[in-house]
Amino acid sequence: MARRPRRPDEEPPAVRAAVDRERHISQVTSYGFLARRGPKRSVTVTPAPLRYWQYNLVSPGVALATVAAVVVWLLALGLISGWPAARQEAPLAVVLGLLVLVLATSRFTVSDHAVSTDIAGLRQTSSFGVVPLVLVEDVVAARAPAGWPRAKRRGGWWPGRRRVVVRHLSADGAAGRAFTVWVRDPEAFADALGHPLA
Repeated sequence: MARRPRRPDEEPPAVRAAVDRERHISQVTSYGFLARRGPKRSVTVTPAPLRYWQYNLVSPGVALATVAAVVVWLLALGLISGWPAARQEAPLAVVLGLLVLVLATSRFTVSDHAVSTDIAGLRQTSSFGVVPLVLVEDVVAARAPAGWPRAKRRGGWWPGRRRVVVRHLSADGAAGRAFTVWVRDPEAFADALGHPLA
């Protein structure tokens, strides 16, 4: 007698999470970093639209480190080669500093299968911090409630954005985890995750 195939919802969470991670990467990489422009022209099969996406500028720490590097570069050049050489080099130093900040911008994306962060300057065939939607347990638009795991930060505060905390299981479906992110539309974000805000 032939064995009945398992339905997708009968798979253990860890198995579904691994499959959904690959589906997420396929869907997300079918779009360029500038998601508003739609799918890449090289894509042969039109992907499903992204459920939610937003851009997160660099963290204050990265911004300060970049500014410090530019200042140290110009100071060292001024002390070694003279201040006229440093003034001549200043436009190049500023442009390279701005380029670092632009390339460190990240895109926070929810696909049909997972949520992840892509960094412009490190974009390859994978995303960072992928959390399959099957592992998401709850979403709140506030600080993490008592009893939740300590939340990792994904992006910082910007005007007009509100804090959202997402509780989820680890990749093996065993341990509880959480992350916090500042989003422009908490209701749309929570709906995209499949856990509407209470």
